[in-house]
Amino acid sequence: MEIYSAGVSPSRDWWGRTFELLQKHAVLPKVYNRRMNQAEFTKAIAGLPLEKAAFFPTVGSTNDVVAEWARQGIKGPALAAADEQTHGRGRAGRRWLTPASSALAFSLLLDPDIGPDTAQLGRASGLGALATCEALEDLYSLVPQIKWPNDVLLNGKKVAGILVEAHWVNNRLQALILGIGINIATESVPPVEAVNFPAISIEEVRGKPVQRSQLLRSVLEHLTQLKARLDSPEFIPAWERRLAYLGQTVRLETGTSVVEAQLHSLATDGSLRLRLPSGELRVFQMGAIQLRPVVDSQLK
Repeated sequence: MEIYSAGVSPSRDWWGRTFELLQKHAVLPKVYNRRMNQAEFTKAIAGLPLEKAAFFPTVGSTNDVVAEWARQGIKGPALAAADEQTHGRGRAGRRWLTPASSALAFSLLLDPDIGPDTAQLGRASGLGALATCEALEDLYSLVPQIKWPNDVLLNGKKVAGILVEAHWVNNRLQALILGIGINIATESVPPVEAVNFPAISIEEVRGKPVQRSQLLRSVLEHLTQLKARLDSPEFIPAWERRLAYLGQTVRLETGTSVVEAQLHSLATDGSLRLRLPSGELRVFQMGAIQLRPVVDSQLK
């Protein structure tokens, strides 16, 4: 596996050693353990099945990094992670905030055994959210939920977002990229006026510091295990069990229409099945869709 660090400046490295010394002598609180540097990154990914991996103190977008790798012919799995993203993005082109030393931001270029099959691509969209949920459950005994298709919630607020990007060349799938952003510290939570859905951080919920390298390792381990079971009959039920608003009335906005219906289940390709007031079950595929709960309202 090829591992490299990009743009590590002496000043940042000096500050990293200074933080460690100050912590050792109890001058600084342990909250700085959430920092991640090249050494921590290398340790976190040791032994994982990766063809290439890189850590960036600062980068525009980790998704852009692995997309460039794909254009260079790298097949994956390949990982790019960053301490800070300056041009991170979420679904529908929204900006994803990743301040330095406060969040976990990384992208994974999946290897080519995930083909262009529609059902397989749909299930792959749930990989990142499901792996993040399992990591939060295992490490911190939290109870995360997935707001379809792939946002992760804690206490009903968004703690992580997953951007799935498929790159095509002449109707051929060139690359499938999972970009994952997780709010670790309160500094990573954007102001209320900057988001269209309430956000929260893991440390707010836990009341304790979170070591980002440990969480990165856990998410990647779960993702590797889940990817091997992508076609198994257990994959969709595992995703479905963690669905937010299951059995509740939701509002689905597609850009051209608004539907209010009961969130019923997932189809075999990860599409959402809603029960309309008429009793009809309708399937909605992923795309430019916003899902919201309808408070205090349920279909009978």
